[in-house]
Amino acid sequence: MSKSLPVLTPAPCCPPLAAQPLDATEAARLARVFKALGDPARLQLLGLILAAEGGQACVCDLNRAFDLSQPTISHHLKVLHDAGLVEREKRGVWVHYRVSPAGFGELHDLLTV
Repeated sequence: MSKSLPVLTPAPCCPPLAAQPLDATEAARLARVFKALGDPARLQLLGLILAAEGGQACVCDLNRAFDLSQPTISHHLKVLHDAGLVEREKRGVWVHYRVSPAGFGELHDLLTV
C-alpha cells in the first residue's frame, strides 16, 4: 500500500508590489536587478543561456555570439550574476552560466498582481 505525501508550495519570497510599498533597501536592490535587465546585450545573453542545451551555456560559446570583446561579455555576465539573475560554475578553464530560478522566481512573485 502506497502513501501519498502532501504537496507543499513554498511561500512567495516577497509580497507583490501591489500589496505593499517597498522600503528603501529593497527598492535599491530591485533597481539593480532591473538595471541589469535594462541592457540589450544582457537580455541577449539571458536569451542565449535559456536557449542553450540544458539551459546552460559556456562563456566560450557566449563570446562567439557577439561582436563584443571578451572583457565586455564578462562584465555583462558579472552584472547579471551580481543581480542574482544567473548562476555560474567553473569547469576547468571555462565558466558555465545558467539562469537563476530563485532570481527569476523572486521577480515573478514581485510582479504578480
